[in-house]
Amino acid sequence: MEQNNGSAGKSRQRRDINLYYDPKTKTYRQASPRLIRRRKQMRRKRILMAASAAVLLMILTVVIVNGAQKKRVAAENEARIEAMAADTASEVPDVSQDPMGVVYAAEGEGKEPESTLSSNAAELEEEQGIAFSDPLYFYEGYKVHSTSSTGYMDESMEMYSENAVLIDLSDGCIVAGRNPDAIIYPASMTKVLTVLTAADLVKDLDDTFTVTQEITNYTYSHQCSQVGFAIGETVPVRDLFYGTVLPSGGDAAMSLAVYCCGSVDAFVEKMNEKVEELGLSSTAHFTNPIGIHDENNRCSLTDIAMIMKAAAENEFCREVLSAHVYTTTATEQHPDGIVISNWFLRRIEDKDTHGEVICAKTGFVNESGCCAVSYEISNDGNQYICVTSNTYSSWRCIYDHVAIYDRYVN
Repeated sequence: MEQNNGSAGKSRQRRDINLYYDPKTKTYRQASPRLIRRRKQMRRKRILMAASAAVLLMILTVVIVNGAQKKRVAAENEARIEAMAADTASEVPDVSQDPMGVVYAAEGEGKEPESTLSSNAAELEEEQGIAFSDPLYFYEGYKVHSTSSTGYMDESMEMYSENAVLIDLSDGCIVAGRNPDAIIYPASMTKVLTVLTAADLVKDLDDTFTVTQEITNYTYSHQCSQVGFAIGETVPVRDLFYGTVLPSGGDAAMSLAVYCCGSVDAFVEKMNEKVEELGLSSTAHFTNPIGIHDENNRCSLTDIAMIMKAAAENEFCREVLSAHVYTTTATEQHPDGIVISNWFLRRIEDKDTHGEVICAKTGFVNESGCCAVSYEISNDGNQYICVTSNTYSSWRCIYDHVAIYDRYVN
């Protein structure tokens, strides 16, 4: 016991910064003030180094855990999307012979977009013999007008978009609006015109196009949304249409433009010719097929509504704009294809809009906020196009369309 106590005492002496060991006398003596200061500095450094190491270890642990969680969540989301796509494919009937394309069976494997005609409208079709999904049921032309009954979307509505318009497609009347003639930067709503223009130019949807590095570099440098096509990947032109709309892929839109006209500039000329053909050139002008912000890439809300009307009148464009989920063709770079989604349609499909939203395209640039255009068939068979711009999130954009349909469609 005495030996142990002696050892403990010597250990405490060795740790005491006020003492030093004199080997001559083999005893501990009082250290000089200079030595004490140096020892204190060294102790503080050791403590600081230990604390820094502990903090770094904690940060590294958090990074590793978060990385693992992100990988797990990404894997779960991918599995969920694939499962939903598989469910969709198994539920879609064979309607490839449907001349009006109310529900479409896309050509190729795994490309069946979801049903787009509401059951109520279908019943009315059968009872009254009116094809509500037939674009010929739309009024002729691309002019809209207001009447004394046109409503104003005031602040009492649960709607936050700065600009909005709802148009009745039976007569071109503006049902209600909030700054409906405002000139906006349409962002990726531009791509509705892109696929409409390309649909007039493409002769063979099964023809192919090879994605170039120039296209990929351009879309990455402008921070565009992507389908994810690889440089050198050869894809069917059909997939470029779906890739332009569903994930709003800048790579697909650029590829479609180059395929159709050899260059983006030449394709943009065709876009503006289409605008003039629709009678919208006094307020609408486009400078690129993606919707990248440009002072001269602009139009009014009613212009975008009429472009959507023209697209809905085109059977293939309507097919593309109504697809909820699509899987691109298998290639060497993507052996299983790429699963892409129209998230506006998938998120609004379970909301009560007094009908069914058939087609939609969203967009975002800082100058116009979140915006969207949608086409709906109501439960009583009437057809509408709604356009909104400048709200703060993609979800808010969806809820604004729900609020507008809920207020004015019944």
